[in-house]
Amino acid sequence: MIETVVALLMIVNNEIKEHRIQSSMSECLKGKRYAERSETGSNIKHQCIKSKAETELNIDGSKSIKKLILE
Repeated sequence: MIETVVALLMIVNNEIKEHRIQSSMSECLKGKRYAERSETGSNIKHQCIKSKAETELNIDGSKSIKKLILE
């Protein structure tokens, strides 16, 4: 299903390598700060976005991003 989500992105060499659904923008920014403090690579950036995404339900009932729809 397609819905609007808040996602934390990990960008390596200007390419999105990982994306995680967050419950709110404040939780996303908290996760971003934590990730930036613990990462040691120089080519790794983290970014919070609010975007449409195609999501799917996992076996345990949680949602995950199948595909981001960047407009």
